[in-house]
Amino acid sequence: MIPEHGEAVLDIFEQGIETANATFETQAPDTSAWDARFLSACRLVAMTDGRVVGWAALSPISQRRVYSGVAEVSVYIESARHGQGIGSLLLSRLIEESERNGFWTLQAGMFPENEASVALHKRHGFRIVGLRERVGQMHGLWRDVLLMERRSPVVGSGSG
Repeated sequence: MIPEHGEAVLDIFEQGIETANATFETQAPDTSAWDARFLSACRLVAMTDGRVVGWAALSPISQRRVYSGVAEVSVYIESARHGQGIGSLLLSRLIEESERNGFWTLQAGMFPENEASVALHKRHGFRIVGLRERVGQMHGLWRDVLLMERRSPVVGSGSG
């Protein structure tokens, strides 16, 4: 991902917001706020015919040093491209990049109703670790968030 991809990345994020099943967010941030939210490492885009059709990035779960190898995964695909394997390609590559950058745990939070996202993460080694019931409201309705995580078999697997 390079700065020139910013507008397309935010457009795809807006498409996710419009589904009401991808995030609690109600509008995409501006590019500087988006940039501050995500780690500079492990930012990826998928491109078709020279244009961005999906993106994946990591955000820190904490500023505490002990959690420096733990990050939250975000994967968003252009609405017209759902079901074409783009999310799987992005998540696979994001996992590889995260391990190259020393991350030992990836976590994801999603609405249980987002069955495609749950299935995608399961296919890539994520497991369900919990359910946060009625954790937030969206359009006046309480929503649950499913928590999933993936431990790296290569980073942080030893005793040292």
